[in-house]
Amino acid sequence: MEVLPEDCIAHILSFGSPRDACRSAVVALVFRDAAESEVLWDKFLPLDHQQIISRCVCPVSYKSNKELFFKLSTPLLIDGGLKTFSIDKATGKKCYMLSARGLYIAWSANPLFWCWKPFARSRFAEAVELRMTSWLEIEGKINSRLLSANTHYGAYLIVEVAHNRAFGLDILPFEVLIKLGEFQSRGTIILSHKRSFEQVCRRNKVEEALRLKFKEDIYRVSHERKDGWLEIELGEFYNDGTYDKQVKISLKDINGDHLKGGLVVEGIEIRPVK
Repeated sequence: MEVLPEDCIAHILSFGSPRDACRSAVVALVFRDAAESEVLWDKFLPLDHQQIISRCVCPVSYKSNKELFFKLSTPLLIDGGLKTFSIDKATGKKCYMLSARGLYIAWSANPLFWCWKPFARSRFAEAVELRMTSWLEIEGKINSRLLSANTHYGAYLIVEVAHNRAFGLDILPFEVLIKLGEFQSRGTIILSHKRSFEQVCRRNKVEEALRLKFKEDIYRVSHERKDGWLEIELGEFYNDGTYDKQVKISLKDINGDHLKGGLVVEGIEIRPVK
């Protein structure tokens, strides 16, 4: 390896991941210079990274491609603050988050049902809190060409439950659906934290009816994130890079016959499945 030119070693490293490149610089001196190569880190950046930078709310300054890579690995506000963009440190794959303002939320413009306001932990200027409704429906869309090709993605609803004001959220599960072209992934989720689907179904005696309604018995509950928000998996899809179509991600009531409130919606995150 010592006799190979630096650009050749950098080319070899480019077939691995950004994490592999960083590790190789530590374990062998022969890789160190190549692992700092502008050519190498340019290959790890998305092909459209300059166009993405131009959409950032705040200017992005950098002195090298490696520095730019790590700046982009932290979510940056784009498109007037309606989305965030980042790249996964381990793989270099694209990640997006659609803000609540960038989603369709039924009746969210009506202050009788929803309240828009800033939240200290949110990366966006505002999130929206459900005051009361009998019908909950949320939908997000993103074009598949914006995502990394040949990548398995997951979509996650990012929420918070206002414990002193929440009611009716875990009485019945909600239907979730992801569509991309002819593909669709369907399931059900519960808007409660650390509570199993079986407990809710036993309490409400609806398990049998739900199993008849849905062909895929997928039941999910929320999990706490490092940033303090809760996330619920809405489903997964594969982007093979041949589509130029909308990925549609939705959550909606199954019956819509009971009142609910106290749900804070920050947005929908779309990131590679690890």
